[in-house]
Formats: sequence, structure tokens, C-alpha cells
Amino acid sequence: MRPTDTANPEYFHKVVDCQYACPAHTDVPGYIRHIAQGEFTEAYMLNRKSNVFPGILGRVCDRPCEPACRRVRVEEKPVAICRLKRVAADNRGDISALLPKAPASNGKKVALVGAGCASLAVANDLLPLGYECTIFEKLDVSGGLMRSNIPSFRLPHDVLNEEIDNIINMGNCEVKLGNGISSMRNLLEQNFDAVFVGTGAPRGKELDLPGRQEADANIHIGIDWLESVAFDHIESIGKNVLIIGVGNTAMDCCRTSLRLGAKDVKVMARKPREFFKASAWELEDAEEENVEIVINHSPKAFVLESGKLVGMQFELMEYDVDEKGRIVDTRVTGEKFLPADDVILAIGQENAFPWIERDLGIEFDKWEVPVVNEKTHESTLEGVFFGGDAAFGPKNIIWAVEHGHQAAISIHKYCQGEDVSDRLPDGQTLASTKMGIHEWSYSNDFDGSTRTIMPHVSLKERFQKLNIEVELGFSPELAAEEVERCLNCDIQTVFTDKLCIECDACVDVCPVDCLTITANGDEADLRTRLTAPAENTEQDLFVSGALPQTGRVMVKDEDVCVHCGLCAERCPTAAWDMQKFTLHHPHAIDEAAPPPEQKEVA
Repeated sequence: MRPTDTANPEYFHKVVDCQYACPAHTDVPGYIRHIAQGEFTEAYMLNRKSNVFPGILGRVCDRPCEPACRRVRVEEKPVAICRLKRVAADNRGDISALLPKAPASNGKKVALVGAGCASLAVANDLLPLGYECTIFEKLDVSGGLMRSNIPSFRLPHDVLNEEIDNIINMGNCEVKLGNGISSMRNLLEQNFDAVFVGTGAPRGKELDLPGRQEADANIHIGIDWLESVAFDHIESIGKNVLIIGVGNTAMDCCRTSLRLGAKDVKVMARKPREFFKASAWELEDAEEENVEIVINHSPKAFVLESGKLVGMQFELMEYDVDEKGRIVDTRVTGEKFLPADDVILAIGQENAFPWIERDLGIEFDKWEVPVVNEKTHESTLEGVFFGGDAAFGPKNIIWAVEHGHQAAISIHKYCQGEDVSDRLPDGQTLASTKMGIHEWSYSNDFDGSTRTIMPHVSLKERFQKLNIEVELGFSPELAAEEVERCLNCDIQTVFTDKLCIECDACVDVCPVDCLTITANGDEADLRTRLTAPAENTEQDLFVSGALPQTGRVMVKDEDVCVHCGLCAERCPTAAWDMQKFTLHHPHAIDEAAPPPEQKEVA
């Protein structure tokens, strides 16, 4: 194998599994160490640099970082990354002086359609560069689906309001509430230099079954129903409620139903649990509140008596699953009736663009979704950009934020007459953490503690009002325990081959057998000849250049390293060092900055 190119930031980035899995590439170990040192404000601001909404996402993020967490290779549960994000938000000091402010206008005006997370992320990046942003929102409040579809018992409105205000109060931002866009043509005729569409996926999917129209009064579309609850248009529901679908929206619907008076709530799933779309913690929260999740029931018909909904008829399903977890055969084994006073459909969401005329040059695919460049977020009409669910269908808030970052780069370049595809690459910084012979500037002892349990409001209390936040958050004391579970995957073992004397001290001291000095070979062969076979081919091997004594190579299996630093402590020649990896993932402000030589001249 060729020597590993550690100058390419992709290599060390892939070692920081949590950061690599986060769409916005948040420096997770970095902010966790700030929390460990009681530096909550610093942790919050480091979070905000990438994910924009630490308080919001610390409560409702879909947590793609946690399944990737290297801690699950040591024990079953990952570090509580999302909840630690909330710790920073709950305990930070006054950040008003740390937030960016809009400078004088640069003369460029940008229209943002929808006041949800994607549009707000674009505004967050463009306002500090002098752009004038106008946000058009059909509702009378900002926040988009974060406000209308996430119940307040999960996301309190004061948290939502504060983090939105941190953006729109920068200056040069006008929010036109109750002002939905009904014509893209009319919008394009106004004096805007660019347009961003962040309207989400606002249309819930229907379930066209016998009895659907006749029972319409008691059948609700999930996202519309949640919006009606959020704005106090609905204050009650029947005693027996069926939720069709098992995504995260379904979990919000079932838990909200309980707070509106339902006594028996069932979530109906067509397939077994391993095929559910809802996050594991969402399912756990629902089941803690005595929601029953019923598998292998496929809806067949809505049942009415005397013109009124009384329940649903389901087909009972069986599935054959192969060794790769794929369904290879399906059978109907019978039918079952379940009573219901109300049914809520939460089977998915779709884009809806009736307001975009089809003769403007914006192309749509066969699903009536705009054709959008995945890198630049530009549509087929120059100057019109899409992001969030409006661009690529329903995902989650953190994806919408990253779309906003990338769209803001494109909008800046477009408005400045530059090529929107010509973008800065990712970069990296490596800095030694060595403080003494056996001391590092991070906690390198392995902590065997299990995942900290989140305190909750009691079941008796939480149903008294709709807006009682269920999760209480970690206290600083609980946070201090959880942060020690982080394995500091961003503190990299950096090897200098010319300093190695092949004494094997690092190999001997390694507690997880991830180091080997051996003759080089092709990857498949090399993986079998290590101190412990490297079986996870998704994680790269580190391979050094030829060692000066014998021409052999140092090989490291990054998959099992726990970043303890013992190799660097034991090495007599300092061939190993523990260095903090910092990813530089460019945003619009980086693209707008002059190159270094211009800065020096200035």
C-alpha cells in the first residue's frame, strides 16, 4: 500500500466518526471538551458555527452522529452527543457580544421563501457579509416546521424564538409574516439579486382507502393536524386514536394525542420494527407514555357506522427477510378490526410547488420536485436556489442547516459574478496536545461509565398542559459524567516514520492491538497480517512510509484505536504525537475573505 496521505483532511475527518456523520460537520469532541472544562459559552459558540441552532438541535436533532459514535464499538450506547449540545445551550452565558452583526449593506438583496431552518441558515451566513435579506413566510410566526410540527413539549417556544431572533436581529433582515408567495414570476419581477426557496415539504401524504371521504371529519393529515394543534385550532381528540405510520411525525402525533385527551393510542406499522423510520429514542419516548406500537398491520379500509368513523380494518402481514435484512416475500395471513374515534395519517410528506409557474426555466422531475444541483443548490434557472426539504425531500433540521450553508456560498458567488461551482475545499489544522512527558491537554483515561440517563418530568405531571417540556436536560453534574465517555476521536495519532527505530514499544503498550510493524503488501493481505485482523473495511488503515531500519511499515487500524496516547507516551524518539485535528469546512464568510497575501497587505 502507498503511504497514507494524512495531508488530505478527508482521512482524519473519517476517523472522527461523529463529526463525519453530521451533515454540518460539527466539531463534536471539541465542544464536549469545552463542556468538560465548564466552558459552556465557548461550547455553544463552537456549536453555533456549524449547526446554527444549538438549543433547538440539542432537543430535536435526528442525531446522525450518535449511531456513528465510536463508543458503540466499546459498549452498546453512544455518547449522549445531542443532549450535551443542549447542556451548552442551557448553561451558557450572555452571547450577545459574540454574535455577528450585519455591516453596511453591500447593495445586494436576497429573497428567502419560508422562514424555516434552511432559510434562516442562509440568512445567518449572508447577513454578516452585508446582504439585505427579506424572508417571506405564509404563517404569522417564523420557524417553519420547527414551530408548526414539533410539539412544544419537545421544543419550547422560548428556545425557538431566541435562536431565530439571534439571526434576524443581526440587521438588514426583514421578515414578512403572513406573506406567502403565490407566484414565483411575481417574485422574480421584484428587485432581488437572488432567490432562495426553503419551503420544506409541506404536504402530507394521503391514504386513499374505502371510507376515506365519508369519514373525513375524523381523519387527519399528520403535519396539518400538528400545525392546527400548535396554533390552538384543535384542542381535543377522541378517546381511541390510531396513528398510521411510524416515522418521527407519527411519534409527535401519538404523544400529542395523549395530551389532548386520548386514552388509547396505537401506532400502526405495516412492517416489523427493524424497518421503522422513527428514531429509536422517539419510539422509546412514545412507549414510555404507554403508546402501543402495533407491527405487521396494513391498512385496508376505514369502517363507518351510521356515517361515522368507528375504526379501521387491517390486513395481518408476514414477511420473509434475507440475511442482509431485506424483505424477500410478503404474505397476508388474515384481517383484524381496531376501533377508533380518530385516525391520524403520518405516512410521509411531499413537496408542493403550485406557486412556481412551469414556464420560468425551473425544471421539475417526474415527481414534480425541482431539479437542483446537489453541490451548489442552484436550480436550472440561474439565481434561484433551493435547500432543505424543498430541495431533496424530507430529511431533518441538521441537513437543512448544511443546505443553507452551501446555498449561501452559491448565492454569494452568484451575486458577486463568480462561478458558483468554484468553491474552497475542506482544510485541516493539526496541533500537538503535548503538555509534558506524560501529560496531554485532554483527558486520555478511558472512562467505563455507562450512558447517563436523561431526567424526565413524571408521567403524572407531563400531561397536565400541552407545553410542559418532558426532558429536563442534564445538570452540570450529570454532564460532567457524560463528557468523560467521549473517546476524543479528534485527537489523532500522528506518526513520523523517519523518527521510528522499530523498538516495538508502541506495539507492546497499545491496549487494543491496533498497531503493527510489518512488511508492506496490498490492503486485503495487510489487513490479515496485523496484530489483530482489521475487519472493518469502511475504516481506512494508516500505512506509514518505509521505516529507516528495515523498510517495513507502521500500520494502524483506526477502527479500534481509543486515542489514549499511550503509544506517544512510550515512544522514546517522539515518532508518535497526539495532535488535535480541526476540520475547516468553508462557509460563505470564508469564501468572501481575501486570500492571505491580501490580508497582510491590508
